[in-house]
Amino acid sequence: MVDFSLTPARTALINVDMQNCFVEASPISAPDGLAVLDRINELATACRAVGILVIHTSHVLRPDRSNTGVLGETAPPVRAGVLDKGSASAALHHSLFIDPRDILLDKPRFGAFHATDLELILRSRGIDTVIVSGIATNICCETTAREAMVRDFHVFFLSDGTATLGMGDASAAELQKATLATLGFLFAQVLTVDEMIRRIRSAA
Repeated sequence: MVDFSLTPARTALINVDMQNCFVEASPISAPDGLAVLDRINELATACRAVGILVIHTSHVLRPDRSNTGVLGETAPPVRAGVLDKGSASAALHHSLFIDPRDILLDKPRFGAFHATDLELILRSRGIDTVIVSGIATNICCETTAREAMVRDFHVFFLSDGTATLGMGDASAAELQKATLATLGFLFAQVLTVDEMIRRIRSAA
């Protein structure tokens, strides 16, 4: 178990895909989506108070399907347009608090680094540490955490600031546990939101 240090000026919160279709009332939403959203709002407030950059990502695609690619073959909801840019289903949830200082980042695939300028944003600000929250734990959040670690960012991953849904024969709880175990073993320091907030406030 690693124990990373935290310097607010060199840290960013990457809040992954808190969009309507993933938060509630959708076949691909996480059962704990609304509870996680509330915890993320609390965490983001603590981050802003000490100067930690807050970035909200959205997994969106062009409505003309020009950048859908194989994703449209593997994910029927994507083929049906659930992630189309400008659609209600792909919009960030209305209960997510977004501050004018926050950065909004569109991404065409699961990871927040792929085909985006996220790394440029972080490097240009001298950021070497990221906190990952959002939905879904084992897909976009995990991919983003792995992408960050292999780029030599320190990664904090939130055990109750992320959520997923059941897939195949695996329940949401089983997938959450497996993802946290893998990331905590090699890729990130896994903390609860309360533990992360205490770490943030003690570093201020």
